[in-house]
Amino acid sequence: MIVLFLLLCITDGVVSQIRYSVPEEADHGTFVGNIAEDLGLDMTKIASRRFQVVPSSRTPYLEVNMENGILFVNEKIDREQICKQSASCLLHLEVFLENPLELFRVEIEVVDINDNPPSFPETDITVEISESATPGTRFPLESAFDPDVGSNALRTYDITTNNYFYLDVQTQTDGNKFAELVLEKPLDREQQATHKYVLTAVDGGQPPRTGTALLVVKVLDSNDNVPVFDQPVYSVSLQENAPVGTLVIQLNATDLDEGQNGEIVYSFSNHISSRVKDLFAIDARTGRIEVRGEVDFEESGLYQIFVQAKDLGPNAVAAHCKVLVKVTDVNDNAPDISFSTVTESVSERAAPGTVIALLSVTDKDAEENGKIHVEILGDVPFKLKPSFRNYFTIVTDGPLNREDADSYSVTVVARDTGTPSLATSKSIKVQVSDENDNAPTFTQPIYDVYVTENNVPGAYIHAVTALDPDVGQNALISYSIMECDIQGMSVKTYVSINEETGYLYALRSFDYEQLKDFTFMVQAKDAGSPELSSNATVKVIIVDQNDNPPSVIAPLGKNGTAREPLPRSAEPGYLVTRIVAMDADDGENARLSYSIQRGNENGMFRMDWRTGELRTARRVSTKRDPHQMYDLLIEVRDHGQPPLSSTASVFVVLVDSVVEDHRERGTIKSKETTLDLTLILIIALGSVSFIFLLAMIVLAVRCQKDKKLNIYTCLTSECCLGCATCCSRQARARKKKLSKSDIMLVQSANVTGAGTAQVPVEESGSFGSHHQNQNYCYQTKHQRAELSYLVDRPRRVNSSAFQEADLVSSKDSGHGDSEQGDSDHDATNRGHSTGADLFSNCTEECKALGHSDRCWMPSFVPSDGRQAADYRSNLHVPGMDSVPDTERGKGFASSFRVDIPETA
Repeated sequence: MIVLFLLLCITDGVVSQIRYSVPEEADHGTFVGNIAEDLGLDMTKIASRRFQVVPSSRTPYLEVNMENGILFVNEKIDREQICKQSASCLLHLEVFLENPLELFRVEIEVVDINDNPPSFPETDITVEISESATPGTRFPLESAFDPDVGSNALRTYDITTNNYFYLDVQTQTDGNKFAELVLEKPLDREQQATHKYVLTAVDGGQPPRTGTALLVVKVLDSNDNVPVFDQPVYSVSLQENAPVGTLVIQLNATDLDEGQNGEIVYSFSNHISSRVKDLFAIDARTGRIEVRGEVDFEESGLYQIFVQAKDLGPNAVAAHCKVLVKVTDVNDNAPDISFSTVTESVSERAAPGTVIALLSVTDKDAEENGKIHVEILGDVPFKLKPSFRNYFTIVTDGPLNREDADSYSVTVVARDTGTPSLATSKSIKVQVSDENDNAPTFTQPIYDVYVTENNVPGAYIHAVTALDPDVGQNALISYSIMECDIQGMSVKTYVSINEETGYLYALRSFDYEQLKDFTFMVQAKDAGSPELSSNATVKVIIVDQNDNPPSVIAPLGKNGTAREPLPRSAEPGYLVTRIVAMDADDGENARLSYSIQRGNENGMFRMDWRTGELRTARRVSTKRDPHQMYDLLIEVRDHGQPPLSSTASVFVVLVDSVVEDHRERGTIKSKETTLDLTLILIIALGSVSFIFLLAMIVLAVRCQKDKKLNIYTCLTSECCLGCATCCSRQARARKKKLSKSDIMLVQSANVTGAGTAQVPVEESGSFGSHHQNQNYCYQTKHQRAELSYLVDRPRRVNSSAFQEADLVSSKDSGHGDSEQGDSDHDATNRGHSTGADLFSNCTEECKALGHSDRCWMPSFVPSDGRQAADYRSNLHVPGMDSVPDTERGKGFASSFRVDIPETA
């Protein structure tokens, strides 16, 4: 019958073991077990996963059906042939499957059956006993042999019932049984010379099996004298490891008879052990016992040798003696170290004295050879502590730190005190288990992360890394962002972090122009108990990208086109206008260069690529410049990668006089201003239905605008620029029509006289005017003018434009008059008098008439002798774009501004 044993052990899902048992002598084809079914394998996948037996584990006794996994007997199994007298008989088989690889170990136990009866070495056993033997005398018998084991082995002996003998069955140290024939009643050879009995050996099987032999007892006639030993028991000492042939003892027995009756033969008794026969030999004639094999004190310290002596006479009776051989120890065995328990790991927080292992130390030698000294080698935080008898414990001897050493090899040395001394060492490995005693540490306290603007939302930007010297869960780090606000919003709307890797991702597209950098904290926390954490600072720096094209802010014009006049008399280098642009980017992305892209085919103009100044490259020629207008396309390009550009359209109109062009512009702008005021009036009148408060607000707004308009009118028409305060009674000045006689042109001599105002003449048509050397003032009879330059510089402009613009500063003291430190004061002081008579052209007639245009304009003759341009080119009508004069350094004013007060 096939028995399926318990064992089914799975390790990591890869190696499994199952155990079966099968009786010996089973027929071919006998079912042992279904491996696939018992292991829970999918029967439909056995073929596809190539279920097979490992070749090296194959046995001829068993076979596996690869299609269904059935294990069966291939040929009869004889346990006694395979395993001899071994108590356990096992066969092993290994099978495996592929995809994925799974290995299974199959163990088959061959169960013994009672298929062998006990048997005697000979069928007839003869024993000779003298008729003079006394009752109680023992006669050892030959033992029977049974190859079966366990309960099927030899159990006892039996003899035919009789009146003279009985059997005494004894058990040897190895468990084997032997029988001794004991004389129970004296024998009489004259009555019965031979006794025959059946000797039976019985095993323990079910049913039991037996083996028999014929026991023949021959009764011998008595011999008058029997051999006699000197003493019944001999005791000798023998050093272990004595060489073969060493004398153990010389026995001596005497017989009083003569001849063959007195000649003695020595031999070992029948019932001595086979091991004694292997170790010792006796000389039959002399009785000399010698060493035959290797005598080991550790195997046995005492041997009993039963010797019999018998003469050669008829009906000889044997005499018996016992020799006790005491084996003396030699230090031929090193100490033995045996660990009973070993702790696989010890916590790094373990207190000193914590038990790590229990061990015992033994030495098979005796006395001094068996005394042992035990110690631990090396500098390790452990020590030996004696327990009881030969047991010791290994305990901790100091604090442990897994981060310094995660394991220790503890070597124990045992040394005996014999001569020569022998030693043994054994090592165990002690793992130090981790405790969460280290917080994660970032590789950097501060991370500078550079992110180019206009990044893709969700893009990876950086990785923060924290290290934890602990292991396992204690070193499992999770990352997080600590809450804070950036521009009023949670930092978690800007960036995110992967909890496992520490990778940082941008959640939005950054704009350098709105946010240049921001800072937040990241936290690394382990999964230990308690949790430990640390922080690091992350500074995200937005890197500018050339994503903003330049923006042209001056000159301004309608529909994106600026109109600039160019006198026909302009000299080469005449400043037509200055292109002023700004770029919201930074660095090289905001460094601008200017160029003419279209409209300068005849080379009339040249452009300063740094400052944006548009100047004439030559004189205006009637033949070469027959048209009245130049349509120029100016490109402003930054230095980013890739560069971005913008264009500005400038119409340059040839005019005979700059003043005429200004008057035309002033007329147009006056109409537009009147139209604007009329529209405001209509809106105000249409709002009567609203509440009075709203009307008052509208009225206040209108008054405020009127105030600004009056100031502007004062500055542009009735005041000398930068010289004196404006007239305080502006309303009445409106009602009076300004005549030429009300205006006086006075040359400035760097001293502000009473009733006069100095006007720094500015070069119109560009951002950041260049002041000339001549200053002129207008003086009216009714009021003095005041100028306060209000210049609003853009946030970003070209650096060269800044330099030009700084000449006309926006600062003013706010006290009306020019003061030290104000820009108008500085500009005024830069003027100087030429020493010429400003009214040299005036006649008495023109003075009486209030001066004509030509007489009240300054006369100036250039140093090179050329006739100066018409005075109309020096006029500037407020409201119209300024027109630049000729090159700087000519020594006279380039333009003036004249405002005509409105009449009632």
